[in-house]
Amino acid sequence: MDERDRRDDVERAHLVDPRDTSFRIGRWGPADDLAPLVRRYWVPTWSVPEGHEAEQGVLQYPVCLVVVADSYARFYGVQPGLSRTTLSGTGWAVGVMLQPAAGALLTGGSVAPWTGRHADLADALAPTTPRADVETLVAGVRGDMAPDPTDEERQHVATDRVGAFLRRFLPVDDEGLLVDAVVAAVEEDPEVLRVAQLCERFAMSERTLQRLTRRRLGLTPKWLVQRRRLHEAAGRLRDGGATLAVLAAELGYADESHLSRDFRRVTSMTPGAFAARFTPDGPRRTG
Repeated sequence: MDERDRRDDVERAHLVDPRDTSFRIGRWGPADDLAPLVRRYWVPTWSVPEGHEAEQGVLQYPVCLVVVADSYARFYGVQPGLSRTTLSGTGWAVGVMLQPAAGALLTGGSVAPWTGRHADLADALAPTTPRADVETLVAGVRGDMAPDPTDEERQHVATDRVGAFLRRFLPVDDEGLLVDAVVAAVEEDPEVLRVAQLCERFAMSERTLQRLTRRRLGLTPKWLVQRRRLHEAAGRLRDGGATLAVLAAELGYADESHLSRDFRRVTSMTPGAFAARFTPDGPRRTG
């Protein structure tokens, strides 16, 4: 996999203005034994000039998140639209992008009620998870980060601590492995453009597939396909070189107007406005 492919997998979902230098994000994968549960860690640190704000827009993947920051610790279900966070002042967070199967393992049940919602981490985790253990985790991460949140060594200590806590939720169950495989098929095979293709590949009815993704992801199979197409569109628009008509055709849209409508509905930007951010003479960021 070349550098651009790695970048696309991580950054195409993060729709920030590249001229915004108010934040940095460290990203790395988990220990091998945690890979069935954790997709990656990310650790943002920011310093926004006084009187300004920096909005972060993310086209979230079909996974739940765990985030520990200096002032909160939360579990997040999938945000079906654009996830927006407004940064101000200085701060940091230690985040975990879970695997698709993991949300239900952490909460001890269907993640459907968590779609578009978040809650205090101790309240969201399964009742069998001792609250004292969550409190110890949060205090430990804050202690790890306090000396210097920008120190990558300290950041790795913090994510290792989170990983050690999450090991209690292994192993992934068979249904979880199935939903992981469904998501991987959508994300990795550009030929998957219709729900019927997923049903055929996994030998299940559309109703059964809908029940599976609703229970384990809080989403529909149609959402999975649409989101993957928007992720790919964002990555291609960053790179430039393809007309909107060509991009729409390659992503399975009827025409460019359908792609434009989908992109704007979710991101509140036209494809052209988003692409302009990545050109030398694109619009400047304003605070």
